[in-house]
Amino acid sequence: MGAATAGDGADDDGPGPEQAVTGRRGWRGRYPVAARALSWTVTGLSLALVFVALLLPTKLELLTTEHFTRIPVELIFGAGLLLLLPTLARKVVAVLAGLFLGALAILNMLDMGFNEFLGRGFNVVLDWILLDDAQSYLEDSVGQTAAAAAVVGVALLALAVLTLTALAVLRIGNVMARNSVVATRTTLVAGTVWVACASVGAQVAGLPVASRSTSAAVQDRAERVQKTIEDEREFQKVAAYDTYGDTPGDQLLTGLRGKDMIFTFIESYGRSAIEDPAIAPGVDSTLKKATKRLDKAGFAAKSGWLTSATYGGSSWLGHSTFLTGLWIDNQNRYRTVTAGDHLSITRAFKRTGAWRTVGIMPGVQKSWPEGTFYGLDHVYDSRELGYKGPKFSWSTMPDQYALKAFEQLEHGKKHDKPLMSLNILTSSHQPWAPIPKTIPWSKVGNGSVYKGIEKAGKRPEDVFTDSTKVKQEYGKSVQYSVNSLIDYMIKYGNKNTVLVFLGDHQPLARVSGNNASRDVPVSIVAHDPKVLKRIADWNWADGLMPRKDTPVWKMNSFRDRFFKAYGSTPSASPRKAK
Repeated sequence: MGAATAGDGADDDGPGPEQAVTGRRGWRGRYPVAARALSWTVTGLSLALVFVALLLPTKLELLTTEHFTRIPVELIFGAGLLLLLPTLARKVVAVLAGLFLGALAILNMLDMGFNEFLGRGFNVVLDWILLDDAQSYLEDSVGQTAAAAAVVGVALLALAVLTLTALAVLRIGNVMARNSVVATRTTLVAGTVWVACASVGAQVAGLPVASRSTSAAVQDRAERVQKTIEDEREFQKVAAYDTYGDTPGDQLLTGLRGKDMIFTFIESYGRSAIEDPAIAPGVDSTLKKATKRLDKAGFAAKSGWLTSATYGGSSWLGHSTFLTGLWIDNQNRYRTVTAGDHLSITRAFKRTGAWRTVGIMPGVQKSWPEGTFYGLDHVYDSRELGYKGPKFSWSTMPDQYALKAFEQLEHGKKHDKPLMSLNILTSSHQPWAPIPKTIPWSKVGNGSVYKGIEKAGKRPEDVFTDSTKVKQEYGKSVQYSVNSLIDYMIKYGNKNTVLVFLGDHQPLARVSGNNASRDVPVSIVAHDPKVLKRIADWNWADGLMPRKDTPVWKMNSFRDRFFKAYGSTPSASPRKAK
């Protein structure tokens, strides 16, 4: 018993032969000061890591020193719990709590990224699929090697966060157990200070000193999951009914018979392009000049605003919202509607039997089953457009080339019926470098002419991280896309050509601003004055640039307004979709 007691005492810095201490403690026995310093450093870093993880914000602009000068109540409750538990239970709870805290930190970092790019937080139910899209975007923008390195780096970071937070909480729990009296007093003092700060509403930089942000974040995520599940059930009911679902083809779009219809989305063409002082001068000048050129060629235009269902990305949500008349702001809704037979604008043209329907999709690089849902007779993706030139970062080909291919493959050919096309232009897709240049249409060829233009352009890494340059280059990309489309209309359009074009969403927050609206411009261009006369009561602005006071509609309202304006007859009773 005495020997055992002496041994235990030696292990706690008690007396004992130097050789025994050295044997049992190794370098700690030889360098006790360094050992204590290292021990305190590791404990301090563990506490700091837990502290930061508990207070980590969900928006990049909140990542400030002031944000971390607060007292998280979760740290106080956690410390109290660890003090009460027996050894084994304490260690198990510490590891689980650390893993949970690490997972929350990762979700907060995802929130920061999503808020920065998409203007919203990360949805733990729906958004995992977007990580695959992010990887594909990186591959297209910076190459497969750099993208693979980024993916590996992110995976290692996530693993490191989970491991370190688990070890940190375990370390803190062990230290508290060895110093229970001091730990108990410290916890009680911290709890008293927290309650006092909460009662008087003490703040630092507008933030409460008595923080419970982690608890609030957990509750918010749980509520969002519940709302997502409930939203899916409710949307299935909404999508099942269609005002025009049973309208016969001979009663659809009667006011557009004989017209070649071109529906075009310009990537990231948002309200900021027209109104942001750092972007607008160049874009507004382009729109005004394009309006004059259209007028000289015998065309007229009217323009308005639509509020997109998405922001900063996920373009397909904007496309489907505009075309189906349903508010599709998440992936579950998109899957639900494209799995059904809800009547889209393009499908309505198909139903009439009076138009050939095609899609020009330079951004699609693999099979696109949604083409059937949209009622397209044929979809020309990036593999079918014959392009032999270089990619422009994410964009597989310049807009001017895509439009020239459309002319050669479909629009310029003789048909026994008019053409309806859905064109998705991609040159204004982030990272907005390099940007193509407009060239004579006769020189477009197979696209190899763009090799020199792409090589001479700016690199994504030189633009995307610079807040000033990225706005400038974004504006130039929109100017290029608009010029390409209007040049095409003037050169290849005729008295029976009607163009409807719009943006799919605003650019990411770094360009459009943290509090930007979700509005995008929409324009209808026609040679026949009867086409625009039908929408006179829409109160849209003349020309290609909507006014500040031009009415703003939700994007999903366009379909029914369009159908009504151009002669479509609603069903006698809304049809339940199959």
